Amino acid sequence: MLEEGKVYLGTGTKPEYLTLKLANRHGLITGATGTGKTVTLQVLAEGLSDAGVPVFCADVKGDLSGIGAPGEAKDFLEERARTIGFSEEYQLRAAPTVFWDLFGQKGHPVRTTVSEMGPLLLSRLLELNETQEGVLNIVFKVADDEGLLLLDLKDLRSLLVYVSENADAVATSYGNVAKATVGAIQRQLLVLEQQGGNHFFGEPGLQISDLMQVTGDGRGAVNVLAADKLMQTPRLYATFLLWLLSELFEELPEVGDLDKPKLVFFFDEAHLLFDEAPKALVDKVEQVVKLIRSKGVGIYFVTQNPLDIPESVLAQLGNRVQHALRAYTPREQKAVKVAAETFRPNPAFDTFTAITELGQGEALVSMLEGKAVPSIVERTLIRPPSSRLGPLKDEERAALMAASPLRGVYDEAVDRESAFEVLKARASGAQQRHDPVDPPRTKRESPGFSVPDFGWTRSRPSAPAPESGYDEPRRPRLDEYESSSERRRREEREERAARRDTYGYGGRQTVAEAAIKSVVRSVSSQVGSQIGRALVRGVLGSLLK
Repeated sequence: MLEEGKVYLGTGTKPEYLTLKLANRHGLITGATGTGKTVTLQVLAEGLSDAGVPVFCADVKGDLSGIGAPGEAKDFLEERARTIGFSEEYQLRAAPTVFWDLFGQKGHPVRTTVSEMGPLLLSRLLELNETQEGVLNIVFKVADDEGLLLLDLKDLRSLLVYVSENADAVATSYGNVAKATVGAIQRQLLVLEQQGGNHFFGEPGLQISDLMQVTGDGRGAVNVLAADKLMQTPRLYATFLLWLLSELFEELPEVGDLDKPKLVFFFDEAHLLFDEAPKALVDKVEQVVKLIRSKGVGIYFVTQNPLDIPESVLAQLGNRVQHALRAYTPREQKAVKVAAETFRPNPAFDTFTAITELGQGEALVSMLEGKAVPSIVERTLIRPPSSRLGPLKDEERAALMAASPLRGVYDEAVDRESAFEVLKARASGAQQRHDPVDPPRTKRESPGFSVPDFGWTRSRPSAPAPESGYDEPRRPRLDEYESSSERRRREEREERAARRDTYGYGGRQTVAEAAIKSVVRSVSSQVGSQIGRALVRGVLGSLLK
């Protein structure tokens, strides 16, 4: 029943497969609460991992963490395997799992810099209006022109103060900045900090390559984001995943159509991405979905209602799994109708009626086949997962994290010199550099949970061997903290500084100095405009140009 180059999903009148070569054509998993969407996601993640495809998914309710442990023999799972003729192939085993958590509590911390997030996504995260977004763009431009690194929220706060205090000089070069507008942005930053957003901004930043780990036996890593706490701030959740998509698009090379994807990305609670989103943002998401396929990345949206996804995006999702929907209200009936109309009809049954009659763990399935043509929709019993149904215990999660190939890489935050330190030194008149502080050594207890040896293979250096009963995390070099886009911006800043030297005013030109050096600025701006066009702050920012 298992076939090479395919992921087995379940059986109805015939076995249903996700063809790996077409898995980067994206997909949709929908259905009401309790109908089996999470189990379907788990089955797909296991199958992709077994085929050597790394996966990234969010654990919204906390029960997806069980994918990191072998399943438990249960009568109803054995019965399902027998019913669909899957008994001989059915095995209980764990998937190679890496846990992530923006708050660093249930997984490796996930961080990015304020500069990497860029003004567009940050404005959406802070719910800024058009005027406030314009001021934020000015702040980012000042940071670029003066070579100030925006790494964490305190950097952004200090630069907002700096721009406000030098509003007259800023207006000469960039446009008007009202102190009231700066104050409004500061208040929104305070709200974000109180929601825990400050954990997300800093270093070391996430390296995309670390989401694409492969075990010694060729299985892809299943990256699980602990999102139960994150879901309390849904805008941060949606913005983070959108940022991650943009980073994938920006950093991965064009590869065309591969035999299997380089990464499959599951976007759970997908409606949060589009709630109250401006049309410009929806248009850019549509462009990302269209273009990221050629980077070897598949995106699968998971949501309750197909109406949650804009039609322009829905049209890009070729692989469909539809669990049961109820049709008691006019809006629910419309949702069922929309879902039914997106499938290639099956003359054996009425699709609209079938959607309302599906049982738990049953779904209507239509996958791309042949020359990327959707198959006729089939009523399908989803196969039982090989890993555990339900959450891991805390000690089991801790044991898996201790055995992670990324242990010690992201666990300790590093605060190097950036805008906050530079502006503070300017204010005090003392230019001093603050080097990163060595992270404290922590005693690690031996786990009592037996973790399989997956034989992880990594392209980055591994953590050092344990010494004297504790492990000292590997501290990457400072240049390892830079993403490819931040490295480009640093090189561009250095190039602009070199050009300024040739015009006779070497060193950094401050905003205040700009007001009295307008003649030189006029010349340099012509050069800077050419360089500025090459500036990229993630794919969403670049697509707006």
